[in-house]
Amino acid sequence: MGNTLIAPDNFWALWAVLFSVGGFAIWAETTKIGNKLSAVVIAILGTFLLSNLSIIPVSSPVYDAVWSYLVPLAIPLLLFKANIRRIIKEAGPTLIAFFFGGIGTVVGTIIAYNLIPLGEEGWKLAGIFCSTYIGGSMNYVAASEALQLHSGELLAAGVAADNLVMTLYFLLLFMLPSIKILQKNYKTHHEENASNAADLKIENNEDNPSLLDMAKGISISLILCAVGYELQGIIGVKGSAILIITAIVVSLASLFPKSVGEIKGGDKIGTLLMQVFFAAIGA
Repeated sequence: MGNTLIAPDNFWALWAVLFSVGGFAIWAETTKIGNKLSAVVIAILGTFLLSNLSIIPVSSPVYDAVWSYLVPLAIPLLLFKANIRRIIKEAGPTLIAFFFGGIGTVVGTIIAYNLIPLGEEGWKLAGIFCSTYIGGSMNYVAASEALQLHSGELLAAGVAADNLVMTLYFLLLFMLPSIKILQKNYKTHHEENASNAADLKIENNEDNPSLLDMAKGISISLILCAVGYELQGIIGVKGSAILIITAIVVSLASLFPKSVGEIKGGDKIGTLLMQVFFAAIGA
């Protein structure tokens, strides 16, 4: 492993680095250049650079703690507003389109997995990519933990490949509105969308979490994690804790939307913890 400026057992310094890099990545994403890279890539590149400069170690109990504690804790924090009944009611036809899109992603993943060799851990990578393309970057974290894929190199390579492909994909999407045939057959509503975006921005600015909100969010998340891992021990299925935690928090958010859904700030704390996770896999 070699000597590094910060030793593997210098826990406080490593925690400081991970949270600082994660916080920097979040800030950097607000800049023009950083927005093109995304906070995830910046966090991974940040610790990757520090690791290759022998400033931080490539392995440490701190990184293991991120996997074991911060990742599970982030999941319920990000799902307090996952009210299934509200989603079904408001999504309408969009939910049907999403359903078929999800099926297409699963089928595409199966085909790609059988065509492209990814090594011994290939099936895990395939599962992680599939869940990510269906549910977003949060699923990348949750699926990697559920499937017990803890290889920083593979996960970092996966993020790099994902960002490259998605960049090309989004470029294609951005080009579609300029195609005359599509313009003729599909009307746009720029003014309405702009108005909705402005309203959303104002609403988000007013959504300032209180100390009590953050206390409730973290406490509930810790309780759910404790219950999830306890049930995993009873069931005896390794990696099932993440699924159990997810199922419980979504159920609570759907059954008690006023109590659980109104907890503010959980998504912000969860996002920060996710950035710390990406910083850890970049090391």
